[in-house]
Amino acid sequence: MFIKEYILKKIYERPSKKGVVHKYYRDVKMIILRCDACSKTFERSRGSMDPKRISNNYFHVCSECDSKKFAQKKGVQKKQIWNISVSSDIDISKI
Repeated sequence: MFIKEYILKKIYERPSKKGVVHKYYRDVKMIILRCDACSKTFERSRGSMDPKRISNNYFHVCSECDSKKFAQKKGVQKKQIWNISVSSDIDISKI
């Protein structure tokens, strides 16, 4: 789940041709997400993600959880919806 986005300012140093050390800055856009498998919050850089996936329409899994196992569970849940008969009184939004 997408929570928020912020800008992280990183400071680097590089020597010039004459040996004088100069500082320079780079802004990195970071995204805070909540894992849909274990509910932990984690960060990723915006540049490492597809812009379409930065929303709540997609599931997000942290590096500690197994993303393939999570995807298999979600597939089983979606398949259970298709196996419900039309005449049942079960609300599919709660599955």
